[in-house]
Amino acid sequence: MAGWEEDSYVMRHSKFLFLLAAFLFLLPAQGSAVPLTSVQVLIDVGHGGVDSGTSHGSILEKDINLEVGKRLYRLLTEKGYRAVLNRDRDMALSDENQWLKNPSRHIRDLAQRRHLAKEMKPELMVSLHVNWSSDSRSRGPLVIYQANDQSYWLASILQNRLNQLAKTNSHPVKGRTYYLLKQELCPTVIVEMGFISNRADRALLTTPEQQDKLARVISEALEEYLLLTNDLQRKGSQASFGKRQLGWWERLRSTIRN
Repeated sequence: MAGWEEDSYVMRHSKFLFLLAAFLFLLPAQGSAVPLTSVQVLIDVGHGGVDSGTSHGSILEKDINLEVGKRLYRLLTEKGYRAVLNRDRDMALSDENQWLKNPSRHIRDLAQRRHLAKEMKPELMVSLHVNWSSDSRSRGPLVIYQANDQSYWLASILQNRLNQLAKTNSHPVKGRTYYLLKQELCPTVIVEMGFISNRADRALLTTPEQQDKLARVISEALEEYLLLTNDLQRKGSQASFGKRQLGWWERLRSTIRN
C-alpha cells in the first residue's frame, strides 16, 4: 500500500469539500468507466478510533473495514471511477464533527458520515462492516438495503457476487433502524462482509489475499450497478412503455427482471 496517503481522496474537514469537488472535476477519466464529473462511490469505512466495532480477541472490526476499504478504493480508481474514502486511517469521524452539539459520540460519528454524503452527492454509498453472532456457526456476507428500488438492486447485485465468493446462499435484508439507511441522499447499502465469530469467515476477513478477493468482488458488483444505471441514463430519462412513460430506474428494474 505504498503511496496510499498521496493517492487517496479523503474527507477530513468539511471546509475542504469545495476544493475537493473542484479537484475531482479536473481529473481525467481512465479505463472503461463512465466519465462523470461527480463522485460515483462513497466508501463508508465503518467505526474507527475509540470505536473498534465488534472484535475477536485482538482482531478488531475497524481494522478489517479499513483494509478492505483501501483495497476497494484502489480497485475502483484504477478502473477510472471516482471514489472517496471517508477515512483512510484509524480515526473517529466524531472527532471531525465540530458542527453538531450533541454529547453522544456515536450520534456525532453517524451524523458526520451522513453530512459527507450530503456534501459529496455520490451516485451510491457502500458502508463496510463486520458481523458477529453468539452462534459460531453463523457465517457469510450479508447486504442490508434501504426501502427503495435502487438500494435493493444494488444490494442484490452485491449479495449475489458475495455469495459466490463465500459459497453461501443469503438474500439481502431490508434495514429498519440503521441511521445511514434512513437518509435518501443516494442509494446506500451496508455490507456485513462476514462473521468475525466464525473461523472460516475470519480467514476471509483477515488474510491479505482474501481481503483482496473480497474487495475485488465488491468492486465488480459496484461497477455492474454503475454501468447499468449510467447506460440507461445516457439513453434518456424516460422511455415509452405502452401508453405510459417509464423513468430510467423502472427501465433498469424491467431489464434486470427480464
